[in-house]
Amino acid sequence: MILVKEVVSKSDLKKFVTFPFSLYKDSPYWVPPLIRDEMETFDRKKNPVFEHAEAWFFLAYKNGKIAGRVVAMINWIEVNEQKIRKMRFGWFDFIDDPEVSEALLDKVAELGKAHNLEYMEGPVGFSNLDKVGVLVEGFDHIGTMVTWYNHPYYQSHYERLGFVKEKGYDESKFPRSNVDPALFKRVHQLIKKRYGLREMNFKKTSEILPWVDKMFDLFNDTYARLSSFVPVTPVQKAYFKKKYIGFINPEYIKFIVDSSDQIVAFAIVMPSFSEALQKARGKLFPFGWYHLLKARKNSKDAIFYLIGILPEYQNKGVTSIIFNEYHDTFEEKGVEMCYRTPELEDNIPIKQLWKHFNPEVYKKRRTYKKAL
Repeated sequence: MILVKEVVSKSDLKKFVTFPFSLYKDSPYWVPPLIRDEMETFDRKKNPVFEHAEAWFFLAYKNGKIAGRVVAMINWIEVNEQKIRKMRFGWFDFIDDPEVSEALLDKVAELGKAHNLEYMEGPVGFSNLDKVGVLVEGFDHIGTMVTWYNHPYYQSHYERLGFVKEKGYDESKFPRSNVDPALFKRVHQLIKKRYGLREMNFKKTSEILPWVDKMFDLFNDTYARLSSFVPVTPVQKAYFKKKYIGFINPEYIKFIVDSSDQIVAFAIVMPSFSEALQKARGKLFPFGWYHLLKARKNSKDAIFYLIGILPEYQNKGVTSIIFNEYHDTFEEKGVEMCYRTPELEDNIPIKQLWKHFNPEVYKKRRTYKKAL
């Protein structure tokens, strides 16, 4: 018999966060999160997303042992302002037992129906800056700190329960040796001159902080057209600024500004922390900090996290400026491989952006949907 219990205490939340550590203990590809960060993400007093979202946390027990978990979420901006009556669910992990996955998703469905929502979709997070999608191809590749990893059997559980594919995502990679700097070395100077643009590079995190709010404004403008987009609120900007900006090499954040010093494009790249997080085993102390700082400084893998360009500057060659700056930085840092985070498989403009580097799609993931 499967018992599903709602998480209400801090001790049970800790069990919720640490369940994947046992589920994936034998996997060389799973990348553990930092336990402290996960606890903070789910803390209603610390994470500002709870100002406009609700969440319920469930653990499934079989024979007295934890066998699965799920977060059920409602983003009220999405529901009330965008009129998208969606029940979200994510952080969905379970042993290979259909009764466990069904019991957890039944709880999500109950909440969706109780709030008069039309359908449920997952795995997704609270917003577009969270992890997304269940892995359906590429199980033999190490994960990243910004994606979920899962066992191959997950997909069959969704489909057995009548879920259908909602969105597909590709993850690609290419060696830096694929990049021919001649593609943008000459062009980027012409683009800067034509539109009165200049690049901004940084050496210290303190130099970036005054620009972060404007960067998130540009992020909202860039991605507003996506059907799944929920804008970043002012209070979330402050939260993400505090939580993430100091974690990224300042040299890996690039801004393009116009003659009035208004940001027209930005890009954020991170060094790969995957192996460092595996060594840290979810903890910063006593040695987690050392592994992360070492990766921050020495990783030969770079992960393109976000690129944003104002709509009026898209398709005008602004990316040539961004790529030129990264080429110089990567050459200095000795970066060898470039990875891209999940991108919608039908996003043709983004595919065109990268085509000259001959990227290889090495992972596929998707979200699943079911009517309520």
